[in-house]
Amino acid sequence: MRFAVDAHAIGRNLTGNETYIRSLLRGFSEVDSESEFIAYVSEPAAGEWVPESFTVKHVSQNPFRRLGWDLAAGAKADKADLLHVQYTAPLFCSVPLVVTVHDVSFLECPEYFEWARRTQLRYTVARTVERAARIITVSEFSRKSILNAYDLAPNAVTAVPNAANQAFRIISREKALASAREKLGFDAPFVFSVGDLQPRKNHIGLIEGFARMLTAHPQLRHHLVLTGKDTWFAPKVREAAAASGFGDRIHFTGFVTERRLLHFYNACDCFVFPSFYEGFGLPILEAMACGRAVACSDTSAMPEVADGAGVLFDPRKPEEISRAMSDILLDSSLRGRLERLGAQRAALFSWQSSARATLDVYHDVMAERQGAGVKPVATVSVPGNKG
Repeated sequence: MRFAVDAHAIGRNLTGNETYIRSLLRGFSEVDSESEFIAYVSEPAAGEWVPESFTVKHVSQNPFRRLGWDLAAGAKADKADLLHVQYTAPLFCSVPLVVTVHDVSFLECPEYFEWARRTQLRYTVARTVERAARIITVSEFSRKSILNAYDLAPNAVTAVPNAANQAFRIISREKALASAREKLGFDAPFVFSVGDLQPRKNHIGLIEGFARMLTAHPQLRHHLVLTGKDTWFAPKVREAAAASGFGDRIHFTGFVTERRLLHFYNACDCFVFPSFYEGFGLPILEAMACGRAVACSDTSAMPEVADGAGVLFDPRKPEEISRAMSDILLDSSLRGRLERLGAQRAALFSWQSSARATLDVYHDVMAERQGAGVKPVATVSVPGNKG
């Protein structure tokens, strides 16, 4: 079989989409030595992130050219058996399509999107889902949301969970702290959060919760470190930090490399993920894989991912965010228990398993195309907590 994958996100710092496709390609290389894989990339140096055994082809960085011509022409010329994309398929394609739709937040929470982006996603994703041979998503929550949003047979959508990259692991605490001090410029314990500075990630609620915690517990010396790219919403987040009364203890790092992120995870005293809505919530698993205690929102897919290994809170109530953080920081036994449970939870997920489940979907599509009958597509649930 020859499988083509739209990997244009690689090398473009597109956070979740890039992490997904890089990790999936690596997983394919580790579990399938028989199939051929073609990765269509846009960035000149993106090939270094693609497994050596894969064929790398370049498509335009311009989405109109990529979706209007390059991907479809490439898949046809390369005689691909199918093409796997994220969210949006090319306008015309002669080979079967598999699409990963991580979530439908643009439908369920449109207020978190600018009008143009929301409108574009409504049209292009609906068109892609209608044409796709199979749809993959990343959690049972997202699977149900997709089935609720579109007229699809239940076995048309398969939930294949993400996993923390193998790079995220427990390392020397001293080494991590030294690296963090060098990058951040202060020598104090800190609370950590990851996410682009956009409304859905709820940084303003986290900042208010952090300020409440320090006001209620002045003995805590902690700072707050926020890692993620700036967006149009970033000035409002920075204004909230400046107005919090603790602006000198709130730090914005911007986008950081995976290696730097590993050090920040290992160096923090706890990780907080206050997002309003997530199709999965990968940073939760990344922090757990690094042995950190996690507090996260009780909405969308996040309880499914944390599954008893984290402290949950209502992201719309800063007082609950404050309480979750202070409980972890002030109770060493709770913190230690969460660190153990979190490491066990993260170990239940792997990109090898996710790659195998994705390949099962590919082969189901091929069986249907070749007239061998349609096998029911299994829903691969997020693992339950066995810790």
